[in-house]
Amino acid sequence: MATARASTRARRASPCPGCDVDATSQSEVIRFLADPASHGGAPVERIDTHISTVILTGRSVFKLKKAVRLPFLDFTTLAARKAACDAELAINRRAAPDLYLGVMAVTRTAAGDLALGGDGEAVDWVVEMRRFDQSTLFDRLVRTGGLDRPRLNQLTEAIAAFHRAAPVRRDKGGAAGLAWTIDTNRASMLPHVSAILPAAQVERLAGESRAALARLGPLMEARRDAGMVRHCHGDLHLGNICLFDGRPTLFDAIEFSEDIACIDVFYDLAFLLMDLDHRGARPMANWVLNHYLDLTADFDGVGLLPLFLSARAAIRAHVAATIAANGGGGERITEARAYLDAALAYLSPPPPRLLAVGGLSGSGKSRMGRELATFLAVPGAAVVRTDSLRKHLMGVAIHDRLGPEGYGEETTERTYRTLYDTCARLLAAGHSAVADAVFARPDQRAAIEAVAARAGVRFDGLWLDAPPDLAAARILGRKANVSDATPEVLQRQLAYDLGAITWSRIDSSPPKEESLAAGRAAIGV
Repeated sequence: MATARASTRARRASPCPGCDVDATSQSEVIRFLADPASHGGAPVERIDTHISTVILTGRSVFKLKKAVRLPFLDFTTLAARKAACDAELAINRRAAPDLYLGVMAVTRTAAGDLALGGDGEAVDWVVEMRRFDQSTLFDRLVRTGGLDRPRLNQLTEAIAAFHRAAPVRRDKGGAAGLAWTIDTNRASMLPHVSAILPAAQVERLAGESRAALARLGPLMEARRDAGMVRHCHGDLHLGNICLFDGRPTLFDAIEFSEDIACIDVFYDLAFLLMDLDHRGARPMANWVLNHYLDLTADFDGVGLLPLFLSARAAIRAHVAATIAANGGGGERITEARAYLDAALAYLSPPPPRLLAVGGLSGSGKSRMGRELATFLAVPGAAVVRTDSLRKHLMGVAIHDRLGPEGYGEETTERTYRTLYDTCARLLAAGHSAVADAVFARPDQRAAIEAVAARAGVRFDGLWLDAPPDLAAARILGRKANVSDATPEVLQRQLAYDLGAITWSRIDSSPPKEESLAAGRAAIGV
């Protein structure tokens, strides 16, 4: 237990337009928490958001809910803040059980001082967390080059596992849930119109979002009925992900509103995708999106991305505007306007197109398809891989190896039919697709071309060539790869009668930057 008279001057927040802020009633508690004497003399670092004050000291972190009322939360009573602390502990222990330690009272001693965890009357409540290295926050790692593809894969796998285990909530989300989000975003922006956000853009965003919802509402309802609305993280941006014990760890999930947290799993993922994209890391967003699709095969969620990405950018716009209105400065104003611009831009995606990438095992077709996807859609085209589809059809994890039964003629035909159907659904939903398969037979190549013709979209076909010794070396060098190909499989493929190859042929033996440039040139991106 720590006890001390508060002596550190608190940074007082100014009331923000359109919300109630009771900073005065908490000023003593904040001064106490920010005083090193309250923590045995350990240095204190204070971080303020629009709804929390966070104190970092020693090995601990104490998070205080600010006594504020906003359109989407009300922390103005002690009981509400206590309930929010309890909820925060419960939901975050699902993803980070070793990070969240408990809920602690700030109490009044008999002498009138404040104490942490004392026996006196509770005057406020804090969530206690284990402190971690702030340099491992993913919003910092993305700036310092610390997010390579293996780490992005680990993160995506953590998110997919979190979504699989999340409770299904058919009573939330769907079209009504997104309508609430659109209305709440507009209401949260209105206090900042003129001073920070252009009124015409705010109203245009609300109108275009409602129009998109009218088109996409039936799909959202079908996904809700199918169990794709779950109690998710709700605030899954880079600043709420860290490395803890060497693993990507999700923290600071939404605790104050089930309407915000009980959402479509793809809407949860969309916050991370938008954040990466907005920070100039679209290739990373594309990588995360397609690894998530490999893991889940949830291709029906892709068509909702324009609206989901837009809603996420709109949230960041009104959060930045609120911070700017509370003294955040011109940088926050610029940020708020940039997010509003992005929210509008996401609602106007490029027209869909279909790219097919074929080649024998080890030719580099999967790498080429994934790289080119970045240039075809926002944040990337959906890459549909026969290697992944085959695993899902067989009911095994994507990194489990299949035996001969997984590669029989009937299973292969079923896998290719699923490839064609999935690409057709993506194109119908307005999103570009990349079909990644060997495509060794002329009828398979003709079938994927027909998918684009029926959809009335542009088709490009690439065939990748690599010398057999290089292809075999690539196969042997793979780690944690979904493909089950071996050098022996490649040897059998080399005996195939491929027929006439009419697709653009790319030599993939040069360095990857050179072969990628050739691929881009071939498809005009």
